[in-house]
Amino acid sequence: MPIRNEIVFIKRTIESILNQDCNHNNLEIIIVDGMSDDGTREVIKSYQKKYKYINLIDNPEIYVPSGFNRALSISCGDIIIRLDGHSMMGPNYISKCINLIKKGKAECVGGSISHVSKDIIGLAIVVAQSSIIGVGGVSFRSKNQKGKFVDTLAFGAYKRKVFELVGAYDEDLIRNQDDEFNFRMIQNGMKIWLDPSINSYYYPRSSFKKLFKQYFGYGFYKIRVFQKRGGISSWRHLVPGTFVLGLISSILFIIVYSHFSLFYILSIPYLVLISVGTVYDFNLKTDKNISIIDKLLLIILVPFTYMILHFSYGIGSIIGSIYFINNWRNNMVNDFSFNKELFKKNGT
Repeated sequence: MPIRNEIVFIKRTIESILNQDCNHNNLEIIIVDGMSDDGTREVIKSYQKKYKYINLIDNPEIYVPSGFNRALSISCGDIIIRLDGHSMMGPNYISKCINLIKKGKAECVGGSISHVSKDIIGLAIVVAQSSIIGVGGVSFRSKNQKGKFVDTLAFGAYKRKVFELVGAYDEDLIRNQDDEFNFRMIQNGMKIWLDPSINSYYYPRSSFKKLFKQYFGYGFYKIRVFQKRGGISSWRHLVPGTFVLGLISSILFIIVYSHFSLFYILSIPYLVLISVGTVYDFNLKTDKNISIIDKLLLIILVPFTYMILHFSYGIGSIIGSIYFINNWRNNMVNDFSFNKELFKKNGT
């Protein structure tokens, strides 16, 4: 668990692991803390007094990939699972992952994420992040009736040999390091299996500012993933940047030529799409017991949230394309401080 300043969620995250129905004698929990200063470390240390298999180490670089690699280097398990500090596992998450891996289903297995929030902005974000219109049909953010092979998922359980063969997280990627790693796996002939019986819970950002920053980062560093892997794992990653670029071009046409047709062609279908999506997702994904006022607020906030997701990712992609323009020759090169020799030694 690479974390930083998770005082609000860290207890329920740890408890969700401690409540697993697997054999705890075969379990190790490595929490890599990015120098938290909000009391998170004290909470973890209180658990360490009772549970000796909880290990707390420092991540002075703060970011997720360096933290994950530090934990990975000292891990001993045959199966490696990454979990975030504002997430929870379902009670049989680990045991189901183990069973599927033992059956040879894939080198990585995982399930769908249920987004959880109680405040009104958080609820709007939950609806948008679990919507096809909001995030382009990402499998692990949606309800799935049948298991299937996918291009990526969150909180996956990996065979140890995967890291021996393809390395660890790329520390050049502040965002999208898990997507890049999963893409690297697939390029090396490995498979990722999403099973609907495996469930986890994620607490999303609770402010639009944080959401914009998060998805801007996704779009920005996705360009670096394209460069590193020499390709794309899904065409949906190109849609926001293409749309925003087209919209900017249409505005320039208005300024230079007083020509509105391109702007109408792009904006009107988009507004219709997010309006229809709001009605559909609102009826499907919101609690029927919420108040009338909250329902009215959500009808306004959900389409606004769609726009934040699309425009932040798209703007991030465009700026990333400019920022990393000289790095296209530096593709297929990974940067990680993963101690592979120590990892192999611990695995024996």
